[in-house]
Amino acid sequence: MSDPVKYLLDEEHLPRFWYNINADLPEPPHPVLHPATHQPITPDELGVIFPRAVIEQEMSTERDIEIPQPVREVLRQWRPSPLYRARRLEQALDTPARIFYKYEGVSPSGSHKANTAIAQAFYNKAEGVKRITTETGAGQWGSSLSLAGSMFGLEILVYMVKVSFNQKPYRRAFMESFGARCLASPSDTTECGRTILAENPDNSGSLGIAISEAVELAAQREDTKYALGSVLNHVLLHQTVIGLEAMKQLEMADAYPDMVIGCTGGGSNFAGIAFPFIGAHLRGGPKVRCIAVEPSACPTLTKGLFAYDYGDTARLTPLCKMHTLGSTFVPPGFHAGGLRYHGMAPQVSHLTALGHIDPRSYNQLECFAAGIEFAKAEGILPAPEANHAVRAAIDEAEKCRESGEAKTILFNLSGHGHFDMQAYMDYFAGKLKDLDYAENEVAMALAGLPSVG
Repeated sequence: MSDPVKYLLDEEHLPRFWYNINADLPEPPHPVLHPATHQPITPDELGVIFPRAVIEQEMSTERDIEIPQPVREVLRQWRPSPLYRARRLEQALDTPARIFYKYEGVSPSGSHKANTAIAQAFYNKAEGVKRITTETGAGQWGSSLSLAGSMFGLEILVYMVKVSFNQKPYRRAFMESFGARCLASPSDTTECGRTILAENPDNSGSLGIAISEAVELAAQREDTKYALGSVLNHVLLHQTVIGLEAMKQLEMADAYPDMVIGCTGGGSNFAGIAFPFIGAHLRGGPKVRCIAVEPSACPTLTKGLFAYDYGDTARLTPLCKMHTLGSTFVPPGFHAGGLRYHGMAPQVSHLTALGHIDPRSYNQLECFAAGIEFAKAEGILPAPEANHAVRAAIDEAEKCRESGEAKTILFNLSGHGHFDMQAYMDYFAGKLKDLDYAENEVAMALAGLPSVG
């Protein structure tokens, strides 16, 4: 096809296919390894926790993977999501830059996470699965999967990182409204959780611990599978609807970005908006600077090692080569709970190592300040996670003001902050502090990395 963007979208500009960056990588990704044998993992071994269709997508090198019609019918409720020109923010910053943002807060659950939750629920239902276990940090993923489970008649069990469980009670209420069960992690319902609580009853939890609990339960019953909200290729694949839509919308605005910005915890919303642009460049198109923004208190891409590591604390998951702070590292309890993960998506890590992604980190106070500045100009209050992308976009726009360059900036506003008002109340009251990660704890966690030949 002469125009791949039009080919991928239907008459209403809703994507018909997901984009798989594995087809265009200049070097193949590193294989995923079995946690016990350290040999490349097989589809049958992954089948213990994932449905077959998801495994096929995880391992696929096909560029365009068709979105099933039942999934598209649900996505059509809010997709394509709007792309806005941030004109009032541009005026407030007095910048010659053109700032665009893709707003994913219009989904029923309030974030981009629904894009993959609907797909994963569909594939599990199609294969006869009755129950899905999962983890969630800030609650956006747990909320989205609870919604998807309700739509497809699935039982959902969510392990929510304890510090976020306590900070964000409305997220728990949202999940339970759709019939899901939400537990604070670490919990006493799994062997992993009981072991951790025995060592430290006050453990605040981490995504790595919550993943361990969810995987442990999924492996015990044939009618149960596990679903992940970020990190793995099939999740990033499902999120590319964001970037594919943005390409067409920018074409309608006669624009193309000089830079694409997204916050990064596990990598899904960043990959969703950035991978289609990176792929276009790898196929001979214009180069776009892609900026991945993470919290300074959990600086996986900027401070972590690019090495094989487990995705969870109990070492039940396959080994992936990724930027990591160590699977046993527990980040401090800053408010961007969705970014409190020790590792990064292997594809994001791989492309960063190849020089196609520019990572940076910020402290939470400067990110909240950026979110307030954006809200006053544009009328949308971002989630704490999305504030990291807002901070970078504002910084780049201010650089354009100083240099006089009229660059085009695109960033992903991955969700709204309506369930995060306690965080904003704490910010206005001066209760929020910039938190530092413990370098000795990271060193200990990295010292325990698996030895992989």
